[in-house]
Amino acid sequence: MKNIATRDKLIITGAELIAQNGYNATGINAVLSACGVPKGSFYHYFASKEEFGLAVIEHFASDYAEALTALLEDEALDPLERLRRYFAQGRTHMQQCDHTTGCLIGNLGQELSGQSDVFRDALNQVFQRWEQRFVTCLAAARDQGLLAPGADIEALASFVLTGWQGAMLRAKTLKSPTPMEHFETILFEYVLVGSPSQEA
Repeated sequence: MKNIATRDKLIITGAELIAQNGYNATGINAVLSACGVPKGSFYHYFASKEEFGLAVIEHFASDYAEALTALLEDEALDPLERLRRYFAQGRTHMQQCDHTTGCLIGNLGQELSGQSDVFRDALNQVFQRWEQRFVTCLAAARDQGLLAPGADIEALASFVLTGWQGAMLRAKTLKSPTPMEHFETILFEYVLVGSPSQEA
């Protein structure tokens, strides 16, 4: 991390600590200590912990947007296969962190949405951008005859986002990928059906 600019180092380290411990339990001093940065440097880049938290959210969302592009916009795969690959990567991430950290944005949504309108709005904007990614992918599936012609794409996209976030939360509490596997199975076998060309 030596060659990373100080501001980015603070954000990346903060994101890791917040993912592990939560926003409220992560103090500025812990972030500074973890990345070896003096306190004066923090306030050079951020006016407050809230501003720092918002920067962490936007940094995570920006990085994750690249992953979503690779997963959900790969035209070499049909749209429903892209969704399956998205879910597979999510399960892999949960296994790698031993079902502890989950989704940073989802975690912060649970922790902060009732405490701060500023954070709630920022997190909601991220979720809306993610939901639009699912809208685009599912619309492509409908256009290719993989979903029923009259499928409500916006409602399906909202269901995918909300259900997957809930499945990750439940996976954390059970320390098991089973809730995520169940969600994917039900989604493909019972929700995303209605076209004769839909594969089981």
